[in-house]
Amino acid sequence: MSVVFVPEKLRGKAEVNQETLQRLLEENDQLIRCIVEYQNKGRAEECVQHQHTLHRNLIYLATIADASPSPNAGKTVAD
Repeated sequence: MSVVFVPEKLRGKAEVNQETLQRLLEENDQLIRCIVEYQNKGRAEECVQHQHTLHRNLIYLATIADASPSPNAGKTVAD
């Protein structure tokens, strides 16, 4: 099960830290490897299941990135 999956009653209460993000990136790496392997074996159904999990993980990471302040926020080119 994905490290991103959180039951509905716990959503919004989980702390996002560097360790969680690293585990998620490692999980995505493994998912991509599995997807490629299943594609090579012609096992489309398993491939699609992993693609859905990867998509959910990527959306989660994008949401975190959008909500995080940029390290260059407020700086101009001249700074």
